[in-house]
Amino acid sequence: MTTLLVHHSAYARHETPPGHPERVDRIKVVERILEHERFAHLTREQAPMGDLAHVLLCHPEDYVHALEEASPAEGLVRLDGDTTMSPGTWEAVMRTVGGATLAVDEVMTGLVSNAFCASRPPGHHAEKATAMGFCFFNHVAIAARYAQKKYGAERVAIVDWDVHHGNGTQDIFWNDPSVLYCSTHEMPLYPGTGATSEQGAHHTIVNAPLRAGDGSDYFREAMDSVILPRVTDFSPDLILISAGFDAHHRDPLANLNLDETDFAWATSKLMAIADKACKGRIVSVLEGGYDLEGLSKSVAAHVMTLMRG
Repeated sequence: MTTLLVHHSAYARHETPPGHPERVDRIKVVERILEHERFAHLTREQAPMGDLAHVLLCHPEDYVHALEEASPAEGLVRLDGDTTMSPGTWEAVMRTVGGATLAVDEVMTGLVSNAFCASRPPGHHAEKATAMGFCFFNHVAIAARYAQKKYGAERVAIVDWDVHHGNGTQDIFWNDPSVLYCSTHEMPLYPGTGATSEQGAHHTIVNAPLRAGDGSDYFREAMDSVILPRVTDFSPDLILISAGFDAHHRDPLANLNLDETDFAWATSKLMAIADKACKGRIVSVLEGGYDLEGLSKSVAAHVMTLMRG
């Protein structure tokens, strides 16, 4: 069992305003914890710059070019109340795209068993033509389309356990029967989407909302009774994880009470499905997680589980 870690120093050059929760320290604590000797057997690769042709698999050309042109030479440019570009943002975003597609390459060709992309900014709120919620391009969506286009993956499952609903991923795949999108998240909470009634044109959108104060038992029940059976029945050729860790009880932006053992448990459950359906192929991409201790402990538990097989 070989696990790939994709990372790059450019992720630390995406700057946000003082006090912003999606800050540089997030990626620094992730990098620091993954330097521990227990992660010595990770295969480590630098994320390349992504290909705009791959971005265009999910986002329209005029939006992509407008975002590129908005990139400032100095200072900060605010796209909305939450989402800001700095001089380093474009490279960070494009290397997050490149890291996700590199991970797909290595997993789909069998060079590694699975992969974790320690990247920022996050992506699951980015809709087809809208940057929002700290997100610019939807990296897991691009990875799914890339796997379909390059490797002929007929069915891709995306599991999103970020505490905020991945409205962007849902938006992109609403009309697509070949991609299953499953999400646990707190409701009501930003961005306000993710009701169980939101099922997509082909019933391939699966939402299992949780309530403020819910902890491990509710999360595991939602996974066991709603999400994992749907992923199993879908029999995907690849599983992608939108790995947000802001459902951790320490996180300041939400009100769920999970801990790192819950993320390890969910990882192992998805690995068991992947072993049967798709030769263990999993690509995980970092999304949210804004308490530094909760984030580092959760990433460590997630990646250790991926490494154990």
